[in-house]
Amino acid sequence: MGGMTTTITHWVDGSRFDGTSDRWADVTNPATGQVSGRVALASEADAQAVIASASRAAQEWGQTSLARRTQVVFAFRELLNSRRDELARLITAEHGKVHSDALGEVARGQEVVEFACGISHLLKGGHSDGASTDIDVHSKRAPLGVVGIISPFNFPAMVPMWFFPVAIAAGNTVVLKPSEKDPSASLWLAELWKEAGLPDGVFNVLQGDKVAVDALLTSPEVQAISFVGSTPIAEYVYETASRNGKRVQALGGAKNHMVVLPDADLDLAADAAVNAGFGSAGERCMAISVLVAVEPVADDLVARIAERTRTLLIGDGGTEATQAGDGKEADMGPLVTKAHRDKVSSFIDSGEQAGAKVVVDGRDVAARGGDQGFYLGPTLFDHVTPDMEVYREEIFGPVLSVVRVASYADALELVNANDYGNGTAIFTNDGGAARRFENDVQVGMIGINVPVPVPVAYYSFGGWKRSLFGDTHAHGTEGVHFFTRGKVVTTRWIDPANRPAGGLELGFPQNV
Repeated sequence: MGGMTTTITHWVDGSRFDGTSDRWADVTNPATGQVSGRVALASEADAQAVIASASRAAQEWGQTSLARRTQVVFAFRELLNSRRDELARLITAEHGKVHSDALGEVARGQEVVEFACGISHLLKGGHSDGASTDIDVHSKRAPLGVVGIISPFNFPAMVPMWFFPVAIAAGNTVVLKPSEKDPSASLWLAELWKEAGLPDGVFNVLQGDKVAVDALLTSPEVQAISFVGSTPIAEYVYETASRNGKRVQALGGAKNHMVVLPDADLDLAADAAVNAGFGSAGERCMAISVLVAVEPVADDLVARIAERTRTLLIGDGGTEATQAGDGKEADMGPLVTKAHRDKVSSFIDSGEQAGAKVVVDGRDVAARGGDQGFYLGPTLFDHVTPDMEVYREEIFGPVLSVVRVASYADALELVNANDYGNGTAIFTNDGGAARRFENDVQVGMIGINVPVPVPVAYYSFGGWKRSLFGDTHAHGTEGVHFFTRGKVVTTRWIDPANRPAGGLELGFPQNV
């Protein structure tokens, strides 16, 4: 299970499934630029076969006891703990993030698995005895059936784990459509579920592109869609799935701002800006891509960030790569594909042409391990203005833009005027200012002296505005509600010793 698979297939009924399509896509190692495998791209018939597997298993799994379901989830948790390094290596080999970052991804996903182990409490209903004469009322939560998960390339393990542990523990069956750029993690997870004792058909993997996505969005068997990706695709997923009668949580893009007030600890803020701006090569929806410096701190802060940025080691993030040379793991790996690397580089060109100052230029990167990989170094812009493309667009790469403002009010206005509302942060030692920001900012996830405010698993993840389509966030209580629907049961048992006279009454029933 730990080795690289040359051919990456679907997973149906507890085993690999090649499908009938003759369409395949190359999978590359971003650190070397070499093709490491090929992944099946589903035909419509393949997609329907995978969905049918989930549909066949849905009724029996939904009726399986809650105790049994959570035991399987706990077994999955134990297996993942013992073998997380295998999964991290797969992520690094296909996504490119460094090994320690991949381990961190697995750990954050594991938090949701652990949350799902305790789902029993959140599936409890309520009961009202004697709500009316001889009438009792109780509520319960029931699984939906088949649910689809469409996940992005940047977190091939964590993002699916935001959804499927809760969905499975709640009694649903799952069809996961991973990114075709780094698909091996999905099969690894499927095999782990089988080893944990999950019945065949409860967890399925559908590899592919838009054909696979559209099949999930339109299939009458699929009851819900969970999606993470860019805002244009999130909007398409939301509109298409909703039109086909499904509930949808579609998490889109971001342009996350980090506000630094003049009283902040500038060393702490500089560390945070580098970590949050360049971690995972900036390929995460919670990355800080804009630093809003409230004067007079900008000159000092930019100098501190630049100093730290220039120390970063760029190279192959695999653990084997550390055995040569200085033995140190790279701080930042390559971008996921050559096309994406070139797109991010073009944003740097655009920012420079628009008049922003390039303080640190990632286009000049000297990556350890050669120049065949899809490398782009961390880039720091100063004097960025809101009209520039480098500010307006979600770059999804290691590019940090500094915008200078004169006051807290200007900073707040800048953040709130943005189309996105995913995450934001403020760095300050003033509790009153932090509390005011927390209340005033129009963003779903807020960090106070925390640059990447991803909530713990028992809270819910999701933004506002064009960062979320649908009303329900991921994991936490909202995730449990998303993957279940409520029933209310009104019960009347007649006491044989006190049987009412009965009779016909066509008026609306009253509670008495």
